[in-house]
Amino acid sequence: MVPARHRMRRPADFATAIRRGRRSGRSTLVVHLALTTDPAPARVGFVVSRAVGNAVVRNTVRRRLRHLLRDRVAGLSPGTLLVVRALPSAAEASSQRLGGDLDAALDVVLTRARRVEAEGVR
Repeated sequence: MVPARHRMRRPADFATAIRRGRRSGRSTLVVHLALTTDPAPARVGFVVSRAVGNAVVRNTVRRRLRHLLRDRVAGLSPGTLLVVRALPSAAEASSQRLGGDLDAALDVVLTRARRVEAEGVR
């Protein structure tokens, strides 16, 4: 479970991460990451649409993603907004595959976001 202080709840935070953040996709998920100047802890949100499956499947996928991010959220800098959007293939993916896709996508967006931040271009 992701700690409460790291959970994204406001629709405006989701919109900021999706519209202004960097994006990286893999076969089971898409990650959107925005670096903000907010001193608050990094926040994480999940989007699991009906295309993934029925309510039981969607909640299972969301729980698996929350479990995977529990340890990874501590490594994110303050003010980071991260949205993980599950794709339909996430329903059948193993936890190992989901974790690998998550790590690969996070590496890409973090590299891109830090490079843009260092250049001072948005």
